[in-house]
Amino acid sequence: MTTPAPPPRLVELAHAYGVATEYWDWLGEHVTVSAEAIRSVLTALGVEASGDESVEAALLDVELAPWRRTLPATVVSREGWTPWVAAHVVEGTGVTLHVVLEDGTTREVPQVDHWVEPREVDGHRVGEATFELPADLPLGWHRIVATTEGDALDPATTEATLVVTPRRLALPPAVAEGRVVGLQTQLYQVRSEESWGIGDLRDLADLATWAAAAHDADFVLINPLHAAEPVVPVEPSPYLPTTRRFVSPLYLRVEDIPEMGRLEHAAHRQVLRLAAEARALNAVDRIDRDAAWPLKKEALRVVFDAGLTGQRATSFEAFCEREGEGLTTFATWCAIGEVHGLPWTGWSADLHDPAGPAVAAFRRSHPDDVDFHRWMQWLLEQQLGATQQEARSAGMSLGIVQDLAVGVHPLGADAWGLGDALARGVTVGAPPDQFNQLGQDWSQPPWRPDRLADLGYAPFRDMVRTVLRDSGGIRVDHIIGLFRLWWIPAGGTPADGTYVHYDHEALIGILVLEAQRAGAVVIGEDLGVVAPETRDYMLDRGLVGTSILWFEWEGDRPKPPEHYRDLCLSTVTTHDLPPSAGYLSLAHVDIREELGLLTRPVEEERAHELASIATLRDACVERGLLATGADTDEVVEALHRWMALTPSRMLAVSLADVVGDLRAVNQPGTNDEYPNWRVPLSGPDGRVVSLEELKGAELAPLLFAALRGER
Repeated sequence: MTTPAPPPRLVELAHAYGVATEYWDWLGEHVTVSAEAIRSVLTALGVEASGDESVEAALLDVELAPWRRTLPATVVSREGWTPWVAAHVVEGTGVTLHVVLEDGTTREVPQVDHWVEPREVDGHRVGEATFELPADLPLGWHRIVATTEGDALDPATTEATLVVTPRRLALPPAVAEGRVVGLQTQLYQVRSEESWGIGDLRDLADLATWAAAAHDADFVLINPLHAAEPVVPVEPSPYLPTTRRFVSPLYLRVEDIPEMGRLEHAAHRQVLRLAAEARALNAVDRIDRDAAWPLKKEALRVVFDAGLTGQRATSFEAFCEREGEGLTTFATWCAIGEVHGLPWTGWSADLHDPAGPAVAAFRRSHPDDVDFHRWMQWLLEQQLGATQQEARSAGMSLGIVQDLAVGVHPLGADAWGLGDALARGVTVGAPPDQFNQLGQDWSQPPWRPDRLADLGYAPFRDMVRTVLRDSGGIRVDHIIGLFRLWWIPAGGTPADGTYVHYDHEALIGILVLEAQRAGAVVIGEDLGVVAPETRDYMLDRGLVGTSILWFEWEGDRPKPPEHYRDLCLSTVTTHDLPPSAGYLSLAHVDIREELGLLTRPVEEERAHELASIATLRDACVERGLLATGADTDEVVEALHRWMALTPSRMLAVSLADVVGDLRAVNQPGTNDEYPNWRVPLSGPDGRVVSLEELKGAELAPLLFAALRGER
């Protein structure tokens, strides 16, 4: 059934807020978005659009909005650009502009001779003065200050955020000048004999040191380390965190905390007992966060209670001051959650406001509980820094590359603490496509683009700055979401949604600025149907794209390796597919059949997948990379040799491929139907593989050599 066209004025209002009213789907068919969906999305943006009168009023509001404020909330520019900035004041009032730079110095902003007709706004005649920002402003976070005429002793001033970003990200030398080869893994899977039931930062440091020393690896790309709930049940998906700004304490190694050495005998024995209980989980064929976290948290509390002295106490205080209210808000949410339970929607109404008196009173009555969670974040920053230092000291040119999830849990810390910076009444997802024909709903609240600008993009900046700290790079999951996101109205299906566009010049620019300051590379996960101009823009800004061998085809043939992108991270597989050996044995088809996820008969699905695999094998044979009749390990090696023929600047081998794992760590479209994010690293026989054992994996030298084109 054809969807009726929405009213023209509603369409005009939607476009003013970046809401798409039509799009082309994965089949190339034109789709008209329903008026109901448009109104729901506008409501989530704080716009009343239920009827014709409210639409007209909203259109007038959006037209007058810039005239109702002296300066725009935020101006994002690039180095060398000279954008014009409009200042609005009551007609006849003089106004001057200057920029306050990060270092505190000021620069005058010249006015441009550009006449704009004044207009009537809320009973006043308002004029517009135009100013041109200087081309030589330095990179960074600055302030534009407008001063209007008035009492000379107390002139009226208005401020706006000014961000000057690099034209193009300055790539780390190893990527700019050649090719880097690395390892990719889900860290929680990498359990050593000393792990507390889950791979941690000490395991990551040891893994990086081994990969660098034994195989000359340049980086280790890991899953998001974002924090989950402070109480059980702990969300297993690293891509559905409670916050993206802070890190999960599950990744702490208790024994690496300096205060362990100051514990009294009884406390030390208590930690050893807890460690023994946790290490018993290493042999279990599941990553059991709900069992591991209470044990680790109890041990951490024992160490916390020992207190800090001297320089360590000073360092903690400085960390808390630097991270400011954002850290305190997160720690308070964690502490209240421990006392009153989660989710926070079940708390008394007076605790729903992070800035309210009830929350302030809770902080005063539970200072140790709040400090405990701030303390753990301080430790995480220290251990992450030490991990990166060890990786670089071992010879890695980049070191640890962290992942940034698309969004956060709808009932998590960010949903509580960030207020209306996140939209309510909608969730993020994806429209129907060839892989998910019903579409996807990721159950995550999206950023509100208008509020991000009002807030000077501070929440976004603080988030990426934390992930980039002590990292050689950042992988941005679904980077297309910085251009446009699929918003789904509450109660609707993914097919009932529409795209909402973001100011990608601002978001990508800020990402590039923070990455350049961190000396990091930015990898954008740009898989799927992506507009060509999006990838062109990423290339122009110096962002690395993503290619997965199984997704790269030209017609009915594998894309020739020479046709891959240059500025790209290319890999054989990804965490949303089974490891290569599992893929070759159709593990993905078996899972989807068992769970009822196939959209066509299993025989047809198997035949299609076997034909694709055979076509790729034949292509490897044609290029002399593989002998006819080769076994699975030899095919996996040949696939990595195929990647070596690409011009891609970044290549990576999956740790799951190194150990010959068969099982997928995640099956998209499922939750508890499959143990997503809970499958430990294992060998082809299904036996759990420890960090100590994987260092002797026979495939490791073969696959690293294959990626380098070595024999």
